[in-house]
Amino acid sequence: MGLLSFFFKRNAQKVKDFLKRDAIILDVRTQREWKEGHITNAIHIPLSDLKDHIDDLKKLNKPVIAHCKSGARSARATKLLKFYNIEAVNGGGLADLKLLIT
Repeated sequence: MGLLSFFFKRNAQKVKDFLKRDAIILDVRTQREWKEGHITNAIHIPLSDLKDHIDDLKKLNKPVIAHCKSGARSARATKLLKFYNIEAVNGGGLADLKLLIT
């Protein structure tokens, strides 16, 4: 098990709790990665653009589950969201998160 998978498993219960609260699923991968496949109803904001969309996310007034391909970029996104007082959890990589929501 990789280090990121280990941390994701620790967040699994928090992700499930967020899902029960109608959380936003935020995909922070690149446009190319998004086009290759994504979670239905996820919001796509590449990590490089996230800071420009903080106010938009705040207006939704919902917790956020951030994810990427492996969990590294979503960890950075989660840290940024929390800095701006948005309740957020790192959902890890796309494959891991899909397992939790299906």
